[in-house]
Amino acid sequence: MTLNSRSGDSNTWTLTRAKAHFSRLIEQAQTSPQIITRHGEPRAVMVAAGEWARKTERKGTLAEFLLASPLREDIQRVRDRPGDFDL
Repeated sequence: MTLNSRSGDSNTWTLTRAKAHFSRLIEQAQTSPQIITRHGEPRAVMVAAGEWARKTERKGTLAEFLLASPLREDIQRVRDRPGDFDL
């Protein structure tokens, strides 16, 4: 999905129209993301609650993500001892 503000897009709402037809906006968001514009620029996207939950669901811990990274083998830990330095 690209965020554009063409007035002919059925999933794009001006802020004024979104406020005036809020119930319809919620209804439309159940089937596809709805873009809300202000001064012709995309400012917000309304999606169904189920879609939001699916997109934001945690899929593991940060440690698991880092351990599964294909770059893991390329990272080398520096094991230098702390030394004196001037601040």
